[in-house]
Amino acid sequence: MFAKAFRVKSNTAIKGSDRRKLRSDVAATFPTLTSEQLSEVVPNKEELNVIKLYTHKGEALTVYANGRNPIFFEIEKTLYPTVYTLWSHPHLLPMFSTWPPVLHKLTGGADLMLPGVIVPSCGLPQVERGTLCAITLVENRAPVAIGIATMSTTEMMAAGMKGKGFTVLHTYMDHLWGFGDKSCPPTVAPLEAEPSEMVDAEEELQEDEEEEGNAPKNSISVDPSLQTDSGNPSVEEAIQCAHLGEKEEPNENGSPETTEEDNPEDSRSPQEQMDVLLHQCFFHALKCKVKKTELPLLTSTFLRNYMFSCCPKGEQLDIKKSSYKKFSKFLQSMQQQKIIQVKELSKGVESIVDVDWRHGSIRSFVVPETAASESPVEDSKGDDGEQPYRSPEIMPLFGVSSKMAPLFQESGYKKGHTLSSSEVRSAVINYVKINELVDETNKNFVNVNPVLCDCLLNKSEQNEISKLKWDDLVSRCLDQLQPFHQVTFFGHEPIVRKGNIDPIEITIAQRSSNKKVTIIKNLELYGLDPQALANILQQKVQASATITALPGTKDRTQVQIQGNQIHHLAKLLLEDYHIPRKYIQGLEKAPKMGRKK
Repeated sequence: MFAKAFRVKSNTAIKGSDRRKLRSDVAATFPTLTSEQLSEVVPNKEELNVIKLYTHKGEALTVYANGRNPIFFEIEKTLYPTVYTLWSHPHLLPMFSTWPPVLHKLTGGADLMLPGVIVPSCGLPQVERGTLCAITLVENRAPVAIGIATMSTTEMMAAGMKGKGFTVLHTYMDHLWGFGDKSCPPTVAPLEAEPSEMVDAEEELQEDEEEEGNAPKNSISVDPSLQTDSGNPSVEEAIQCAHLGEKEEPNENGSPETTEEDNPEDSRSPQEQMDVLLHQCFFHALKCKVKKTELPLLTSTFLRNYMFSCCPKGEQLDIKKSSYKKFSKFLQSMQQQKIIQVKELSKGVESIVDVDWRHGSIRSFVVPETAASESPVEDSKGDDGEQPYRSPEIMPLFGVSSKMAPLFQESGYKKGHTLSSSEVRSAVINYVKINELVDETNKNFVNVNPVLCDCLLNKSEQNEISKLKWDDLVSRCLDQLQPFHQVTFFGHEPIVRKGNIDPIEITIAQRSSNKKVTIIKNLELYGLDPQALANILQQKVQASATITALPGTKDRTQVQIQGNQIHHLAKLLLEDYHIPRKYIQGLEKAPKMGRKK
């Protein structure tokens, strides 16, 4: 449901009556909550927000947020908790466990298939069809997704744990999670030890890998920072989502069964192979993915969005199995080699601020052939497989009014017709020639007849002006016509609207403590997604950005970001999105750059 970006309609503070109603609805939906826990989930005094939004499929729903994090979302008067709420209260829903590699399938929009569900020795929780359930990863009870059971527990076992098990509504790493503070799941110990079958299977898998000298292709350790977003998988992929490799299948007990690989033996240890893969993904990302304009770049974003996408098909990057153990230590090593420069721009958050693309290690790196063949396909598409943004074609039009209709009727135009400027000029020339109004003594002038007098001259001018220059004639005509504009988006039919198109308006507002914020309006008119632009700005300038409803409109929003960010906005809108400068208002308010000493 939240695999793709959604559009925020409104974001307002909750009323006292709505807060009380929310508390009663939460208490009725989740009766296991004590009064103290209910006060934690829906506090009495802390600020709560009600957010109205539309999903990418056009579904309208309501989200309740406590501070920055969404805590519940409501669909057709039914409340559902978010992962942020379940991390504090994991007991709210019955839990089903799956393997870590399944998570990126669920994040991409896939449902959870029963082959990917782990069956513990104590058995599955007893649920009925339609029950809301939490989905966790092995060895960690912190939920990473919520879904609705498509069959009862009895029916699951009777089906041999095959088929679709849960319709997934919301996951960790999806866009609803990204609307909050983007924190990682906590580590919540399981209620009991792992089933012996799973332990035996893991030990057997590790022994096989050590004997063959192959690096494990996937990790079953819980490391939220290493989860990736893989787009929208197909149904067939979702059925095989529990595989720990392309040739591994879970048995009925949920433990993986490995099959022999045809790859030749490698004398390197699994740790050495993982180091090689780590360096390959790192240099591939720097050489082919990261652009200079994207710096500074969060290290977590670089790992999640760039390095993981450079991982060869059939392999999975697991930094814990490398000699570095932590991504921060690996980046320190690369910084010591003067390949990159990493700085802590805000407390506890590191970013890559500079890259030496002339470094010998980057220049000598050769992109693997398989990755090179796939890259053009990947680059031709944007996020979620959609076509990249293309600026629309905007053309001013002029509507024929009843007053101006006599001037255009001889060219076949009537009241209500819209014309381009060239069509207006042609119609005026045609009228002058038909009525033989060109001045015989000076062909640069046109004689004013009664029709031209009524259409183009003011009352004070009607007795004074008998001739008009061609340019003056056409400009007066354009001024008297009604303004329209036509917007044509790539692959869509042209849209004609009355009036002139509103420019993208950029303003600077003053907030408390003399802080400034940049406000951007009218992005939707140019086919820009305010949420996507806010995310890009937030990443570029390392400042918080919010989306709020535009006052006085029904379906338009505005982006608000901390500080005066007009320099970054100008570069984004003019160079990346190719919006003409005449359609952007407020670029002159950019802060003046001081001289470098």
